[in-house]
Amino acid sequence: MVLPLVDESNPKCYLCHRGFADLEGLRLHQSTEHKDHLEAHGEGKDRGPAPGDVSVF
Repeated sequence: MVLPLVDESNPKCYLCHRGFADLEGLRLHQSTEHKDHLEAHGEGKDRGPAPGDVSVF
């Protein structure tokens, strides 16, 4: 499948592959249409370093 170059810079929903003009539209779509998927997979939780991660200064 070949995608047009026009849509390269627009964000796209990774669940239904629908394109949006900006990130706010994508966030609104995912929080309403795919709310059950995001809650089931624990997305939106605070992320931090995993045990054993080393920070280099």
